[in-house]
Amino acid sequence: MQLILFIGIPGTGKSSFYKERFYRTHLRLNLDMLRTRHREQLLYTACLESKTQVVIDSTNLTKARRARYITPAREVGYEVHGYFFESRVADAKLRNALREGEERLPDGAIHGASGKLELPAMEEGFEKLFFVRLAEGNQFVVEDWKV
Repeated sequence: MQLILFIGIPGTGKSSFYKERFYRTHLRLNLDMLRTRHREQLLYTACLESKTQVVIDSTNLTKARRARYITPAREVGYEVHGYFFESRVADAKLRNALREGEERLPDGAIHGASGKLELPAMEEGFEKLFFVRLAEGNQFVVEDWKV
């Protein structure tokens, strides 16, 4: 059983990465789709109880936010992997500008998220941590976490 936790400001490619790497193997929990934390928590609890592999496709900016997922997952025997997405505000704003409709966020939301971002650490309960960046042609490059 595996919990994948995405970490990064909006516009860094988290949802695209999910579709490319985990669509066929892990259920995706995304607050944008569920609309409320209550619904998200209900579905997350159901995933843990049913031993479903799950990706939390959200910003997960702070250690406190990440602990809400990591602690219960570890308690029931999940292996926890974190993927930190390179979070450059200028790049995120460019990607965000390509979004349409409700998917597009105000630039202020990206700046605000950047100010809250706390780097992840293995001590939070991760078995593995990775650094994800976008290279030319919007190709994802995944490296082991080095911080």
